[in-house]
Amino acid sequence: MRLIFRWAALALAFWAATALVPGITVNGGVGTYLWVALLFGLINAILGSIVKVLTFPATILTFGLFIFVINAAMLSLTARWSDSLDVKDFWSALFASLIITIVTSFLRKFYSKATPF
Repeated sequence: MRLIFRWAALALAFWAATALVPGITVNGGVGTYLWVALLFGLINAILGSIVKVLTFPATILTFGLFIFVINAAMLSLTARWSDSLDVKDFWSALFASLIITIVTSFLRKFYSKATPF
């Protein structure tokens, strides 16, 4: 159940990012947002983990802010591998990754308070 909630939260975060950042578009409806969220989650889990380990010194030096750059790169990679997601430039990807992080963090915190265990 937790995995399904996280997937839906990520899809909702993508919707928020496309609504707030002009350079990010998802071509399609709810199913397309779910597909893009699934693809981004897989890319971030597999490649993002490796890149985060390799760039750990840069992350430490920037007090964790380099994670947003890595997430922007993973978002751009997702756009490259998917026909449904369009990312205009790096700055759009960076702002979208910031919004995606904020929305998913908020929804996870809300979900953890809503569950009794």
